[in-house]
Amino acid sequence: MPELRKDPITGRWVIIATDRAKRPADFVRQTVPPRTAKVCPFDYGNEHKTPPELLSYRNTGGRDEQGWRVRVIPNKFPALGIEGELNRQGDGMYDRMNGIGAHEVIIETPDHAATLADMPEKQIEEVFWASKERINDLKKDRRFRYILLYRNHGEAAGASLEHPHSQLIALPIVPERVREEIDGARQFYDFKERCIYCDIIREEGAAGVRLVTETDRFCVIEPYAPRFPFETWILPKRHESHFEDADAATIANLAWVVKTTLRKIDKVLEQPPYNFILHSAPVQDPALAYYHWHLEIIPKLTKVAGFEWGSGFYINPTPPEESAKFLRDAGLG
Repeated sequence: MPELRKDPITGRWVIIATDRAKRPADFVRQTVPPRTAKVCPFDYGNEHKTPPELLSYRNTGGRDEQGWRVRVIPNKFPALGIEGELNRQGDGMYDRMNGIGAHEVIIETPDHAATLADMPEKQIEEVFWASKERINDLKKDRRFRYILLYRNHGEAAGASLEHPHSQLIALPIVPERVREEIDGARQFYDFKERCIYCDIIREEGAAGVRLVTETDRFCVIEPYAPRFPFETWILPKRHESHFEDADAATIANLAWVVKTTLRKIDKVLEQPPYNFILHSAPVQDPALAYYHWHLEIIPKLTKVAGFEWGSGFYINPTPPEESAKFLRDAGLG
């Protein structure tokens, strides 16, 4: 029988459509094809085809030259512009402001054909170090309230270039979906004086049925009320509200956990496109006792259609307990 499940953080309801239950082999495949050899502005030797770099980790060479391992550049076609003032104003009953922000690209490796699932752990670790370094620099600009790190893998997930890269967008407002999480976490804390994410880690670690992988620093789970099949959360065990405050040991273990989790997803789902999103506290806020940074990985296996848009409910054909078992059984951890 189908189930309605409530997300304990946001209060969002999800339909687990067991009558439509789908195993990994039942999904329409949108496998990310092998990377093709074509001219790419992110490849070695094409540094002049991108905006000047903001940060790089290098073996050799100077700025905007070959020899880099990780490179961060402004997006050539930014969603928001960094120059100017917000100029908040009313427009009759409406509100508007200038589109002020920053939009950066983290080129994760010189290897055009690489993926996060097959990169060396040290390379993935440097990607997170570069992200952390850029967030800490951007947050000095008091116009920016929130900085979103995300990764689109595969054309179906929104990637416009094949070369492995992630993106940072600094925003002058806190996105509504983040605000829903923060408000829900605050309400739980006000009532129980505990972080809801810390409670989830304890609950899932003890129950084990939705647990995918666990280390001394991280817990990887299929959440209780997932919006999408094989939606996967990576949660640090140590309470910390801001990703950019993570220490070196946490970043190192995060690289192993991300690589292992993506290898499991690739094995079970045959290299699907996915979105990878960092959820962290607003950058101008102090450390929050009630919020907990985490990563969400969402394979692109289903489409959001009229019912979802009209109702705000999501229909998920795969119970998270089954998703977790498939990923655990994949080994590789």
